Amino acid sequence: MSTRSKIWILLATGLVVGQAVAAIWLRGFRLVAFSDATQALLLLSGTLAFVPTALAAQGRARAFWGLMATGVGLWFGYQLVWIYFEIYLRQDVPDLFVGDTVLFLHIVPMMAALALQPQRSQDDRTTRFGSLDFALLLIWWLFLYLFTVVPWLYAFPDDLSYNHNQNVIYMTEKIVFLGGLAVLWTRSSRSWKMLYGHLFGASLVYALSSYLANWAIEKHLYYTGSLYDVPLVLSMAWFTGIALWARDMPPKQEAVRAHKGHGVWVARLGMMTIFSLPLFAGWALIDLNSPSQVQTFRLLLTLSTMMLMGSLVFLKQHLLDRELLSLLRQSEESFDSLQRLQAQLVQSEKLASLGQLVGGAAHELNNPLTAMLGYSDLLSSTQLDDEQRALALKIDQQVRRTKALVASLLNFAKQVPGEKSPLDMSALVQTALKLCQPQLRTRNIEIQAKLASDLPPVLGDSTQLLQVCLHIGNNALHALEEVGGGALSISTAMEAGSVVVEFSDNGPGARDPERVFDPFYTTRPVGKGMGLGLSACYGIVQEHKGRIVCENRPEGGAVFRIELPAMNTDARARQSASTPPVYPLAGLAAAGGHVPSSDKR
Repeated sequence: MSTRSKIWILLATGLVVGQAVAAIWLRGFRLVAFSDATQALLLLSGTLAFVPTALAAQGRARAFWGLMATGVGLWFGYQLVWIYFEIYLRQDVPDLFVGDTVLFLHIVPMMAALALQPQRSQDDRTTRFGSLDFALLLIWWLFLYLFTVVPWLYAFPDDLSYNHNQNVIYMTEKIVFLGGLAVLWTRSSRSWKMLYGHLFGASLVYALSSYLANWAIEKHLYYTGSLYDVPLVLSMAWFTGIALWARDMPPKQEAVRAHKGHGVWVARLGMMTIFSLPLFAGWALIDLNSPSQVQTFRLLLTLSTMMLMGSLVFLKQHLLDRELLSLLRQSEESFDSLQRLQAQLVQSEKLASLGQLVGGAAHELNNPLTAMLGYSDLLSSTQLDDEQRALALKIDQQVRRTKALVASLLNFAKQVPGEKSPLDMSALVQTALKLCQPQLRTRNIEIQAKLASDLPPVLGDSTQLLQVCLHIGNNALHALEEVGGGALSISTAMEAGSVVVEFSDNGPGARDPERVFDPFYTTRPVGKGMGLGLSACYGIVQEHKGRIVCENRPEGGAVFRIELPAMNTDARARQSASTPPVYPLAGLAAAGGHVPSSDKR
């Protein structure tokens, strides 16, 4: 604890000792003035000590200390009213005094502070609905005070009934506050347990001092500044010490979450308060000992409270409906995400198994191909006539083409990682369109390209991504050929940090869009395809941390959508290569300019 706080506590302790000495040595007006001033100073001290504690805290802890400061501040305001009467006017406080309402209200913010349970972590949803439930309890508590005390102040003034009901309801309020502190003390640990223990001790001393003062008043033994005020002054100084201790050594929030049953019981208590209002109305009607003015006041008060609490229940129900709809949407989105994740996992497992199979076969083919390539080179270096040299050249070309296909199989099996560099997807799609031009002229197919010119680059392997575009484009060409032609729309765009490439046609559509990426799934005739083209595309896009989906259009046709993560500015700066990528046109030319076929329609 800081030196400043220690001096502050020492001064508060000195005021308590001074009050005890004054109760013995002073009499008359000097005792009244000293006692009222001492209590006002201690309450002001407590308020000023709680305010910086609240400002230094965060979240619900700040609200907790702010409500505690409000409670002590209302207490200080009530004490100023006593100073006005007993020191300035030099007269006793009236028996029927409207300021007594402030004395009752000063504990209400403290009770609200306890309801926050700042020692436990709660989500915003629990805090929001718990606040509405506790608002119902606070309104009912205020209604109880207005129902039992205020009628004897305004409707039918009666000092005996007023003072009796005031003392009973005020003592009941303090007992409820002490009970709340005791419950929180049992459910807390470490520094919060110590804090609630000190608050319980100070509140208990305050409650006992009030009880002793009321007993002394009935016995005509009490006067302002008497020894009966010493416990009261001690409790005021205790609140100051609590605030200073919490400011210098703030208690930390516990990791344990609030009990699930807590919110349920608070909600049930809130509903019970609403159901109790008709009982109070019935009591007002059958209480024949009360004057008619009191009965009328109580009935009007009960009806008004019903309207107010009913409005709060309506608001809570409205918020609950919105929350339930939001949770329903989140559940549906989570379920859809789980289904997509399951499909991706199944697809990944299929591709992994296929990759192992293809990788093993490719390795087995590589050895004889290498030997064949060596023998063809050796044959070409010997003395051959023109016809033999042409045949040797054809053998060399076909062996190299087969070796390139084996290399592609190895890439598909992820045995050979591709080299990635920044790519312009619009330029890559344009290259794929140029390669497809010969097939478009003979199939009565119209191409509609909408390629963005300001796309950020993506980090990828140009050969692999060009293969994906060619496979999907060729797949659309086969589908449109079945219906005698049509239109193929290709677009590129930037969406939510990803570069999106869409292939959309107005053909017959995909028979089973969910299965088009499965290995060996094909709808083409036997011998026209093995069903590996789109599976390879799926694996390539997954390797590039992207996403590829197939959907049927409502108006007819299919849409293939490829999403690839765009490179940010920092990633571009880290790329050492500044030259644009070279697209694999030479490799295609060596293969005879043939576009790889796809067969998923």
